[in-house]
Amino acid sequence: MSKVFWKGSTILSPLPAVLVSCGTPEKPNVLTIGWTGIINTHPPMTYISVRPERYSYNIIKESEEFVINLTTSAMCRETDFCGVKSGKNTNKFKECKFTAVKSNTISAPYIEECPVNLECKITESKHFGTHTMFIAEITGINIDEKYIDSKGKLNLQQCGLMAYSHGEYFSLGKKLGDFGFSVRKKKKKSNRNKNVNKNNSRS
Repeated sequence: MSKVFWKGSTILSPLPAVLVSCGTPEKPNVLTIGWTGIINTHPPMTYISVRPERYSYNIIKESEEFVINLTTSAMCRETDFCGVKSGKNTNKFKECKFTAVKSNTISAPYIEECPVNLECKITESKHFGTHTMFIAEITGINIDEKYIDSKGKLNLQQCGLMAYSHGEYFSLGKKLGDFGFSVRKKKKKSNRNKNVNKNNSRS
């Protein structure tokens, strides 16, 4: 296999394309973030990396909180809009017809139209040059009840989530497996099923 060598760059893909809301329910703002992820399980920790020149930067830095709102394929246009427009000149909540809802654990609002909202409190920040990484604890999660089944299981695959890859947006494709499927032992057919199959073959 022949490969071409490039110098180090930010080409890791795919990434989540999330809407990060900040401010207050009375004066909300939102920006699109691709550089985010989970960094710890207990306590649940996440991060977002934001350029200091972004309008939301000072709001997030001073309040020390934000909400990560998961986006769907149906929200692709709004997600892109919030990434290229500045809250300094545009009321993005109004333009995108988003509803700012009071969070349970922080002052920053979450976006009602998003299926899942992660309320976050900043614990640490690190500046790396072009971006500042805000490390935060996930203090609460709001989930649209239609994605939770009768057993209390969250069915994220029904949300129609999307991803961002090297400047382009994509809807998530078909399910290929679940965690641990590669080493999971296949269930053996019961004797009852074997007998049924034998009887069917004789009929």
